[in-house]
Amino acid sequence: MNKNHYCIIMAGGSGTRFWPVSRAARPKQFIDILDLGKTFIRMTFNRFAQIVPVSNIYVVTSAAYGDLTRSQLPQIPEENIILEPLKRNTAPCVAYATYKIYAQNPDAVIVVTPADHLIQGEKEFTAAVSAALRYAEKHDILGTIGVAPTRPDTNYGYIQVNPRRAENFEGQRVYPVKTFTEKPNEDLAKVFIETGEFFWNSGMFIWNARTIKAELETHIPEIADLFRDYASFMGKPEEKECIARIYRDCPSISIDYAVMEKTSKARAFRAVFDWSDIGTWTSVYEHSSDKDEDGNIFKAGDLIAGDVRRSVIKETNEGKLVVVRGLEDYMVVDMEDVLMICPLKDSVIKEIVADLSVMDKTRFL
Repeated sequence: MNKNHYCIIMAGGSGTRFWPVSRAARPKQFIDILDLGKTFIRMTFNRFAQIVPVSNIYVVTSAAYGDLTRSQLPQIPEENIILEPLKRNTAPCVAYATYKIYAQNPDAVIVVTPADHLIQGEKEFTAAVSAALRYAEKHDILGTIGVAPTRPDTNYGYIQVNPRRAENFEGQRVYPVKTFTEKPNEDLAKVFIETGEFFWNSGMFIWNARTIKAELETHIPEIADLFRDYASFMGKPEEKECIARIYRDCPSISIDYAVMEKTSKARAFRAVFDWSDIGTWTSVYEHSSDKDEDGNIFKAGDLIAGDVRRSVIKETNEGKLVVVRGLEDYMVVDMEDVLMICPLKDSVIKEIVADLSVMDKTRFL
């Protein structure tokens, strides 16, 4: 493997979209929501350990999840687990890790990835990311991986590219980027797909350290200036205090909005693998291979079900008998402290989580 190739895993999400299975204390990236035998962050680590040296894999997460990260990824060096004292979205996350890596190796070429995506087609994924890293070695670009849309999904951001100026590199297609659009409504998403110029935004980025550092300093100097002198504090007693001060002063902003939407150097690598941001219970349902002939997903030790269709029944107490009758398109999730029964719709969980805050029941989040 190339010693100059690095990976940054962003793992700071709070995980309310899979409530009540995911909680503030153990969010989505640290649980096996798909019952595959591995958590999302573990699958992400395994995937990138085939591409970059393990010693070059960094995880940026909340200080509250330091122990969870260490327990699930014991192979990662302690100094590669970067703990954020406050949530400040992805731009400060990228800046923090970038300046840390750049101080050690200015020749670094970096892939940045969320910790909680589902990738199918590991061989194709490895080939695509490896080629993108090699492209970024030689080109002054900010790369992202675009996924060909299969439906007008309103849960994803979109990338518009220029197909007429695409180039081939090691069997991969590389496109100049025209625009980034955050989650559109369904009518606009349909228009995007009809043009043939739009990809889903995977949230994965590839660039060399010099280029992203320069673009951070150009487009968000209010963040870059805070981290510019950070290298002089690394490994010293003052480091923790320095980072706490930086995060107190940092605006909360995404790397897409802060840099990718403004740069002239954006390029999209077309994904040749299956990708999904498993971000809702509906997407879990859609990607599950455990549906029965009536389209149900049953995860219960002792279950009696009748006239149940297209529903998810999840019981975490193996000693409990679950009896369900007459449900369609519903979710029943029974945890030790929460029983949730609701329609299988993306909007419902958001409403429930909001209600918990309003009703002073945040202890269940």
